[in-house]
Amino acid sequence: MMIVELIDGDDFRAQLTALGINIPENADPDTCAQIAAEAHRKQAVTELPTLVRKLIDQKDILLPSVRHAIERFLPFE
Repeated sequence: MMIVELIDGDDFRAQLTALGINIPENADPDTCAQIAAEAHRKQAVTELPTLVRKLIDQKDILLPSVRHAIERFLPFE
């Protein structure tokens, strides 16, 4: 049996924080995405579009709440 690690809100927050985006510990995926989008508008976070594309490409292990937040607030194509 193979166990797959799903990308949840905590993982999403941690990856955004690793890019230098300041996000509160209790932030849900929507809040994380909103804060990331605002940070990117103020001063481009060059790695953010790459991260978003990488996460969307992992749709099989990306929880729906994270995917919806990305699609709603971080529509990098």
